[in-house]
Amino acid sequence: MASSPVTRFFSIGMAAMFSMGAHAEEYPVRPIRILVGFAAGGSTDAIARFYAQKLAVELKTPVVVENKPGAGQIVAIKALMGAPADGYTLYMGTGSALSQTPGVQRGTLSYEPLRDFSMVGLVATAPGVILVNRDLAARSLRELAAYSKANPTTLNFGSSGIGSASHLAGAYLSKVAGITMTHIPYKADADIVQAMSTGSVHIGIAPAQGAVGAISNGKVRALAVTGTHRVKALPEVPSLAEAGISGLEGLDPYTYYGLVGPKGLPAAVATKLNVAINRVSREPVSAAQVREKYHAEPRSGSPDDLRKIIQEDTDKWARFSKHVNVAG
Repeated sequence: MASSPVTRFFSIGMAAMFSMGAHAEEYPVRPIRILVGFAAGGSTDAIARFYAQKLAVELKTPVVVENKPGAGQIVAIKALMGAPADGYTLYMGTGSALSQTPGVQRGTLSYEPLRDFSMVGLVATAPGVILVNRDLAARSLRELAAYSKANPTTLNFGSSGIGSASHLAGAYLSKVAGITMTHIPYKADADIVQAMSTGSVHIGIAPAQGAVGAISNGKVRALAVTGTHRVKALPEVPSLAEAGISGLEGLDPYTYYGLVGPKGLPAAVATKLNVAINRVSREPVSAAQVREKYHAEPRSGSPDDLRKIIQEDTDKWARFSKHVNVAG
């Protein structure tokens, strides 16, 4: 007996639903790549490779990191936006790309994270370290502010580029602490530390991971870490809460790492990835490695938790940019 149009429609619909469900259950069936907007060797690359290795075990499939540096992470972002929303291309975004730059340049960027990306999960947060040239006559943030007041045209600060986390954090420090300094943009955090160690730059803010070695070797001096607690590897360096200058809590966290996918990522795939991230971050040995080796704090939570963090941080930097020139 011939089937009716309604029966055929129902059968096709059910088949499609079962197919989608089966696809989500089978995922992943081939290697996953995580895009990073920086060259190999930096803090973001290191965090991405650590989690890629752990996720490969959790998901039982190879997970590889693909570096696509350039244009303030835009090269990696464009690659993500052009990829299929199937869970096999992801992006390890940082606070600068996910919220700081979108906040400062709201309405003028070629992308909007909350509109153009699918949230997967928050991976980690990381403090920065406020550094000075070892020959500078300042051993605390208060002394630095006093030195700036007495020498208003003397100080400069280096960053890893216009619009970078270090640039915006430096502008924030300047505004809140009343420290007058000229901005000198470089290309990477390592360049800032190197420039300070040779005396060509007075002040800089860098991720703890990239600064600990130079501090330990006496190449630069640390005045504070941008968080509410001290960093284990730098027990003598005070937190912002101890620095004696109010209003600097906006620098915490200095940056964060969030995993996102292309717009339209199936919810079941995002959930599977999110569960895997949370398992890694909550596993005691892995969590200890993140803290001790990368000087970051492993995080866990839902995709909506990442969305909330991005929204709140974007709004914060949008408000800040109305009062301070962060274009150069």
